[in-house]
Amino acid sequence: MTPEDLAPDVLTDAAAPIDPARVSDSLDHENTLKKDFVRRVRDCLEAGESDTVYDLVEPLHPADVADLFELLDADERPLLAKAISDLMGSEVFAELNDHVRELLVESLPAGTVADIAEQLDTDDAVAMLEDLDEHDQLAVLAEMEPEDRAAIETALSYPEESAGRLMSRDCVAVPEHMSVGDLIDFLREGHDLANEFWEVFIVDARHHPLGTCQLSWILRTPRHIALTDVMKRDQTLIPVLMDQEEVALRFQKYALISAAVIDEDGRLVGQITVDDVVHIIQEEAGEDVLLLSGAGEGDINEPIRESYLARVRWLIANLLTACLASFVIANFEGTIAKMVALATLMPIVAGIGGNAGTQTLAVTVRALATNQLTASNAWRAVRRELGIAVLNGATVAVVIGIAVSLIFGIPRLGAVIALAMLANIVIAGLAGVLVPLTLNRLKADPAISSSIFVTMTTDSMGFLVFLGLASISGLVG
Repeated sequence: MTPEDLAPDVLTDAAAPIDPARVSDSLDHENTLKKDFVRRVRDCLEAGESDTVYDLVEPLHPADVADLFELLDADERPLLAKAISDLMGSEVFAELNDHVRELLVESLPAGTVADIAEQLDTDDAVAMLEDLDEHDQLAVLAEMEPEDRAAIETALSYPEESAGRLMSRDCVAVPEHMSVGDLIDFLREGHDLANEFWEVFIVDARHHPLGTCQLSWILRTPRHIALTDVMKRDQTLIPVLMDQEEVALRFQKYALISAAVIDEDGRLVGQITVDDVVHIIQEEAGEDVLLLSGAGEGDINEPIRESYLARVRWLIANLLTACLASFVIANFEGTIAKMVALATLMPIVAGIGGNAGTQTLAVTVRALATNQLTASNAWRAVRRELGIAVLNGATVAVVIGIAVSLIFGIPRLGAVIALAMLANIVIAGLAGVLVPLTLNRLKADPAISSSIFVTMTTDSMGFLVFLGLASISGLVG
């Protein structure tokens, strides 16, 4: 099959009337594609029954079509793209998983990709093209209309995960001398306006944003009133180089629906809307959780090689920290040999300490990510986590101390493990808050490597404190 075989004859976003009964046959009660439906599509693709595949997929929402692509194997996706060519509009591509979209785009001819990109908002088009290699990217851009190409090239010039990549250039901006009536006439007659917008940006002669007018204000205001008299002058302006995570925090903090993006000279260059930010919030939250575990992107559509490279380096790092813990144990080999019960209880001390450290670490990383924890309240957070660690440590110490004393019949052993447990949980609490704070101060992402340092601390110190106390307490002769 050649790439040209995949080229759709028609690219359209027009939605045909949908039969709800047919859609319900495809989706389960959770609005996900049924297993039987996916199997029928697979069987028809294998049998070459393209018309049947088209009839099955046609009633689906673009988001469900995107889900279908993700559920199919990599070699089945081009067959589906060919079978439903005129359903492969921009809305489907906007909903596709990044890895699936990248592989699918690579299989399509440049002209087809260019046609799809021209239908997308700038931010969605950039997301579709940014992961292509330079040769394919240039080939697609060469097929686009000059105006669309210029917009995408400008967006691609900004750093990844910046507001410039996230923004859409399709915003409505008007000069400050207009009246409400002038603006209404302009909106009704405008042929090149954005498809969807919630507010109009008022700019001066240098294209600097002065304020905004929501559509609801415009519709309720007499025509003769000047825009400068009704516009909202308080604005949250987003610098074009701002990191997307900071953008999301501003939207959350100020409850924004949309916001103007400005360049280094303060000129309006685009807007960011809340639908883009919801995606970023979800992406960043998931990214932090996966980084804490060292699982890379954690995307089931991610190529095996990329997943391997992302995970193996952290496993090697964990191996090194485990060797350090083993070194500590080796130095107490004689102590352990004299009382086998110590070997039985060691993992409990290290394991509970590790869990306590992970709890504190998760809270701290989240607080740093959401700007709840900053330099101004860092020591208050440390004191808070220390207090919680002492209370948790004391509670667990009493329980484990009594249990070990009763099970082994050695009260001194119960006292040793109780003190070791208290000490390790306190150490874990301090490590869980101080490690990410230190990494953040060093301008490193605390979500990436904090867990390794915390685990190393709780394991090594847990063994050291427990076996050290056992040695000096006279528990073993």
